[in-house]
Formats: sequence, C-alpha cells, structure tokens
Amino acid sequence: MEKLLPHIKSPADLKQLKIEQLPELAQEIRRLIMTTVSKNGGHLSSNLGVVELTIALHYVFDFAHDRLLWDVGHQCYVHKILTGRAQSFDTLRRAGGLSGFPSPAESTYDQFFVGHGGTSIATALGLALGAQIRRTDEKVVAVVGDASIVNGVSFEGLNNTSLLRRQLLIILNDNSMAIDTTQGAFANYLARLRLSRSYEDLHRRTKIMVRRMPYIGQALHEGLHRLKDGLKSTLLSRQIFEQLGIPYFGPIDGHDINSLIKLLETFKKVDHPVLLHVQTEKGRGFGPALKDPCAFHSPKPFKLNGETARFTASSEKSFTAAFAHALTRLMAREPSLISITAAMPDGTGLAKVREKFPDRVIDVGIAESAAVDIAAGLAKNGLRPLVAIYSTFLQRCFDQIFQEVALQNLPVIFCLDRAGLVGGDGAVHQGFCDITLLRSLPNMVLMAPMDEPELIQALHLALKLNCPCALRYPRDLIPTPPPSQDQPPCPPFEPGKARTLRTGKDAVLLAYGVVAHHALQAAEILSREGLESTVISARFAKPIDQQLLTELLSKRSKSPIFTIEDHGLAGGFGSAVLENAQILHLDTRRLIRLGLPDRFIHHSSRRQQLAEAALDAEGIADQLRKLLKSKEL
Repeated sequence: MEKLLPHIKSPADLKQLKIEQLPELAQEIRRLIMTTVSKNGGHLSSNLGVVELTIALHYVFDFAHDRLLWDVGHQCYVHKILTGRAQSFDTLRRAGGLSGFPSPAESTYDQFFVGHGGTSIATALGLALGAQIRRTDEKVVAVVGDASIVNGVSFEGLNNTSLLRRQLLIILNDNSMAIDTTQGAFANYLARLRLSRSYEDLHRRTKIMVRRMPYIGQALHEGLHRLKDGLKSTLLSRQIFEQLGIPYFGPIDGHDINSLIKLLETFKKVDHPVLLHVQTEKGRGFGPALKDPCAFHSPKPFKLNGETARFTASSEKSFTAAFAHALTRLMAREPSLISITAAMPDGTGLAKVREKFPDRVIDVGIAESAAVDIAAGLAKNGLRPLVAIYSTFLQRCFDQIFQEVALQNLPVIFCLDRAGLVGGDGAVHQGFCDITLLRSLPNMVLMAPMDEPELIQALHLALKLNCPCALRYPRDLIPTPPPSQDQPPCPPFEPGKARTLRTGKDAVLLAYGVVAHHALQAAEILSREGLESTVISARFAKPIDQQLLTELLSKRSKSPIFTIEDHGLAGGFGSAVLENAQILHLDTRRLIRLGLPDRFIHHSSRRQQLAEAALDAEGIADQLRKLLKSKEL
C-alpha cells in the first residue's frame, strides 16, 4: 500500500483524504515521530498521545486562517508534520533545524514561541477578543493538558472568557499525566469525594446489598460502579467549568477520529466559548512509552528496534544526579529539610530523593508560585524548605521570591537546574536570567558550583545560612579537570569567598560556576602558546569576594581580568563584579566581561551553543588571545 504521509504537504492535502484513511495516516505519523525522537531526542509520549486529535483539528479547521495554540508546546510535532514540515522533521532540535516547540519563525501556522505551561487559554482569549474587536471571522482553538490547566494563569484565562461574545474552543487534553503524575486537588477531586463519610456509608451498604443478589450480584455491582464513575466524572467536571460560565462537553475518546471530526464540526459553528474534554493515552502506539510515559516524556536518543527501546548506559554523572545524591544524604542527616518541585520530580532529581523520603518531597504540579509560597510557609514554621526548579521556570515566581521569601528573610534554598544554556529545548528554556533577577533582592545569597565537590559544599553552606539563597548548575555532565590540573581537596564554601585554581602572570579568569572548567581548559591552551593565566572559581555572585577583587584590581597588578559566566551579561555576574569594584573605588579599565550575547540562542546541543557564545574552552581562549595581543590592554 502506498504511504499517505509523503503526499501531505499542507493541511489542504490532508483534507483530500477520506476519513477512513486517517487511522493509517496516524500510524505513519507515529512511526516518523518514534524514528526521529530515537535519533535526536525530544518529547515522545505526549506527541504519540495527540496524533488523532491533531489530525482531526486540521481536518476540520483551516489554520491558515484560523488560530491554533498549544499549551507548553512540546506536543506540537504532529502539527508540524501536517503543516509542511514533514520533509525536514529529521532535523528536529538540531542546529538550524526544526524547533521542538511552536515557532513562528518556522511557519505561520505557529502563533507564538511557547515552552511554559498555562499560557494557551489566556493568549487564545486575547486572539479571540482581537477578532471580536476587529470583527473578523477566524476560529480560535486552544489545546491545554490536564497538568497545565491547574496552573493559575489557565484559571485566570478561564475566568475572563466572560469578556467574549464569539467562538472560542478550549480542548482539555486529559491523559492523567503531566511529565510526572498530575498533582493537586483538581486531579484528586473525585478521589476526595470518595472519602466523605456519608458517601462511604451509602456506598458500603449498596455494595453489600447488590452483591448478595443471586446470580447477577457481582456483574451488577461492577456495572453500577462503572456507571457511577462515569456520571461523577461528567457531572462534577461540568460543574467546575460551567460555574465559570463555560459550557462543558465530554469526556470523549481522543483517539476516535470519526467522533472527533463530527464533534469538532459542531463546535466550529458555536458562537460562544466551550470546553471539550478529550481523554488520550500518553505514549499511545509504542509499548515502552505506554508502560513508562515518564521515562519517554523527553528521552535522550535511544536504540529503536520495532516495539522495543534501549538506552545507552553512561558511567558519567550529571549535575542533576550529583544533586539528588547529595540531597538524599543531607535529608538523612537533617529531618527538617523538605524538598519541593513544581511538576519536575524527574528533571530536578527529586524523584530519586522521593524514593527514600516520600513524605518529605512535595510536588505541587505546574504551580511555581505556589511552590515558593509553600516553601515560605514551611520556613516560617521552622522547617528548612528547598525548592528544586529549572532556571527558566524561576522567572514565573519572582514576585513570590521577592514578597514572601526575601522580604521576610526566610531561609529558603533554591536549587536551579538547567541554568545557562540547555541544548535541544532551545530559546524557551534557556536559563540566562536567574542571576539578574535574584541578585536584585536584598538578603539573597547566590552560589554556583563548578563540579560535584563544590556542589556538595554549596548545599552544606546553604543549610547553615539563615537567609534565602540560590545555587545554579547546568544540564550537563560533571566535568573532569585537565590531566595537568589535579586540584587539592575542595575547601568548604565560605560566604563571599572565591577559590583560586591555578596561577599565572598574563591574565586572570574569574569564572562563575561550571565555566570555571572551561576557563581551566582555555588556560591550558594558552599556556602552550606561552601565555599563563590565573583561574579562579568565583563561587559567589552575591556577595562578591571584595578582598580578592581589591587585590586583583590594585595598582600593583597589571593583568587584565576576565569575568566568565554562562548567563546574560545584563545584570549578571560580571555586572556584580563591576558594581563591587565601583563601590570599592577600583579602576575597572582592565576588567572585561564574557557571557551570553544579548540575543536568544536557539536549539542545538549545549556544546554547540557554548561554542556559538564563545564560552567553550576554544572560544574563551580565542577571546583572550585577541584581547591580550591587542593594544587595548
């Protein structure tokens, strides 16, 4: 049988297919996604779950004219394949290739660059209001997951749909999973109902009576149980949304293309906001992903052999794994230490910690602001909360860090994973703002370990501090020092004290975090050319080591000083050094800042991104070489 997918260059081609051909197209799309993600990495389970839904949406609507928004955006692969990008889909997440998230730079079918949860309903509402004001007729559709809909911004968007007097279709894609299991009261709404005493009493008496009926008792009990769950699900879900003024329909099978198309044709004609509840399977069509959707949420490349998948084992340890190991040991010693994550237990390493301390790891779901406020409450009650969060998601809860933590001077520890350049997830997930944001807050201490020993020492200090603090580390493997740079045992962290790694007379490399290793490697390169450099792990961006800075910028010293950071230059570590030098009335003409350029860096590998920013060893060495040999210094 001739394949269908090669003939789909746009949604217009999709509409030429008969409905009975669409299940075969769905299978071809699944195979393409599995093959590509196995080679490139990416988001697998979520995309396998929305194949039929996405096909049905493009079959019914005209998104060259209408508007389609994906919440978070990681489940947009099928959408990309159907909108003219199938031929280039093998470039997914690679340098110069397709983004793993919606990208208006790629296609007019993509409305926004998006990568954070909870935004689709409000932005869709804005688009629909714009159409209402301009009196245009485009349809607007937002697809939001069961994890994202519990985010505060989602509910704010739902609450404001009363502003709308025209069509808006909100599709709740319910696969009962987030990246991990969906958390919170919304997910547990029905489960909590079962706990009420009156319900339990009635349920118990009815169950006994029905089961005692001869011949049919057990079968009748099971049938009533299924009917009860269906009625509860429908009535209670309807109540939640219709109290917000949004008619609710569902739940329906998100893999039944025929039913989806019929329903979407109906909702296309509705002249007011509605919510359609669609139930899907995360990982559908691929056994390993169905069995373990979390492991295949965003896997690294793996060996795909038919219906089996095998990951290549690595003996190297990541910063995330090192953090999880160190935190587990700390929690064993310190019973007041409580860890919190916002829907990222696997990504932050807390899933491993939770295995040992299930009652002391809290997952609040996609609710970063709530995570911080819960931490503030715990700290106020004498406990030691630790919030493990991606740097990019820290931006979402800055006000809570300001108001409920820093202003109160509460000892909350923030552990920022994915700090700096993140690789394939690209611009929407780069962690280049955390130093700038947190450094502006009084009472805050900022640290960045360069390797595992420093990470352990930073955590130990964080637990001793009686103020808020944050430590940042990348999505990367723990680096090993160059053979000629064997270091003595890692000294303990002392607030505002840096660590000298090597000495040289020609330049000083003052590096913050893991880039200290890149600086060591750059120093080795330059040493072979006769240029000797001092390399220092700054350890702290706040407070800065003022004693060291005074020595480096004293009139006795003539060496140029390069600050190096895997972060934006505006307000970053280099800016902190300059500001402290000004406070100390030091001459800053020999101080040069190296960091991320003032532009968004898009998807490729972290190694490629560091090279693009000239922050790998070769890039640092090249910048130093040019500046040292110029007449400017």
